[in-house]
Amino acid sequence: MLPSPPQPPACADCQTTTQYAQGGAPQLSASRMIRSSDGKMRIDTGATSVITDPSTQQAMVLDHVKKTASIMPMQPAPPQLAMPQPGAAAPSMPAPTMPSVGVQDLGKGLIDGHAVDGKRYIVQPPSPPQPPQAPQVPGMPQPPQIPQKPQAPTVADVWTSTSLGLPVLTKVSGPFGEQTCYCKPAASGEPHPALFQIPPGYTPVMPPPPAAPK
Repeated sequence: MLPSPPQPPACADCQTTTQYAQGGAPQLSASRMIRSSDGKMRIDTGATSVITDPSTQQAMVLDHVKKTASIMPMQPAPPQLAMPQPGAAAPSMPAPTMPSVGVQDLGKGLIDGHAVDGKRYIVQPPSPPQPPQAPQVPGMPQPPQIPQKPQAPTVADVWTSTSLGLPVLTKVSGPFGEQTCYCKPAASGEPHPALFQIPPGYTPVMPPPPAAPK
């Protein structure tokens, strides 16, 4: 995989509105994104900050209440290994399939003076596992199968600034409800390196080592 091209330092103030499907008043939250020219990213939301560093493939979560810095790897989880199935055992449940993701090009646009590129991501929910089939008995009909209601996909429209590489408008809709995030990105000078480091007085929390195989 080719490395992504370098992007200029930038920052953005964001406002997120979430309307849950079960109703109630919309939930509002504010956040701030800061990116350095070498790809480090910091997102401040309430009393929590998340810092990612692509050069070290590490993420750090700052808890400004507990004064802790939890460090964890950014590497994706390894694929699940197929478990061997017993031979003459009871009917086994097939493993659920992973959700499929489709991408559509929404073209170019202009939002608050920012030239943007739009992409639509459609995440289809995985198919639920089928119940085990009852053993066939000669002369006895099979019980009718109960049809399963198809689950609605999750759709995310993301409009990204072509000059700064930061999202300007993100709309996500799915079974949970709807969420809209509007950001005001702006070019900035190089942020201070301390913004991407553990603040003085914070306690580093490392992830536990992987368990030894039995």
